[in-house]
Amino acid sequence: MSEKIDLQRRHLFGAAAATFGAAQLGLIAPASAAQAAPGSATSFGPLKQIDAGVLSVGYAEAGPANGPVVMLFHGWPYDIHTYVDVAPLLAAAGWRVIVPFLRGYGTTRFLSTDTPRNGQQAAIAQDAIALMDALKIDKAVMAGCDWGARTACIIAAVWPQRTKALVSVSGYLLTNLQAAQQPLPPAAELQWWYQFYLTTERGRRGYDANRHAFAKLIWQTASPQWRFDDATFERSARSLDNPDHTAIAVHNYRWRLGLAAGESKYDEIEAKLATAPRIGVPTITLEGDANGAPHPEPSAYAGKFSGPYEHRNLSGGIGHNLPQEAPRAFAQAVIDVAKA
Repeated sequence: MSEKIDLQRRHLFGAAAATFGAAQLGLIAPASAAQAAPGSATSFGPLKQIDAGVLSVGYAEAGPANGPVVMLFHGWPYDIHTYVDVAPLLAAAGWRVIVPFLRGYGTTRFLSTDTPRNGQQAAIAQDAIALMDALKIDKAVMAGCDWGARTACIIAAVWPQRTKALVSVSGYLLTNLQAAQQPLPPAAELQWWYQFYLTTERGRRGYDANRHAFAKLIWQTASPQWRFDDATFERSARSLDNPDHTAIAVHNYRWRLGLAAGESKYDEIEAKLATAPRIGVPTITLEGDANGAPHPEPSAYAGKFSGPYEHRNLSGGIGHNLPQEAPRAFAQAVIDVAKA
């Protein structure tokens, strides 16, 4: 699978970035070698568990304990294996890599049965800050895809003091509830079919009964040129068997449409996000040429980044789950953005 790059820069990231900053990962090589994706790792090895905020968070960790930290956030309906090939590349370059299961995925569990199974964006971002506090991590590069890109962007916008830099697939993804009430053209609404499906009781029951089949359909439509095998899919799909998964997924999409309430304790964060704050930390945004999921055009969000900024377009059939489909390009973005 090729990972060819078309760079669009507003601020330069230095000489390394001019050649895609590839030396640290050995990507400056003959074209056949540079475009080859690494062999897929089978797992992260033993996972870790820690109490953080309202959760017991399951997470993978790689690399030296004293290295610069990068937090890698997955989305729906994926899991930590989005980064199974990214993590060893960054660890080999000296990074401490933290890859947590979101609430409702894998081994992450709520500490109390009384805690609302809330999937709103501020709650998920607050989970990440609580995890950093529990791990005594003061500052890190935030990087993500899908829901994880939204989480990374929220942290960069609301907690810039905790954010060294940002890598975001599909750019600036903060949810504005007021804007979300506005109808889209029919073709755009069609892309969100699953969001509307999950607003119904039939949809909730259908999703709960068919989580794996539902997820595979999303994987296929969001990344139409990614030829993942059954073992790769099932490795991640097992994370959807978490007892809180359906509640979190359904609440997230209903909340986005204003059909489910959030928690008042997150009102201050949501109020700030509703202003569409600009993000001032160094940022690289990424987009694949075969992303079948709803996503904005890079020109629509470039102005939301006020610090050093670069956008990279990846060609070669790269879809929505970009870190797993183009791990070298994603890992290189983390390394490059940290130099800004």
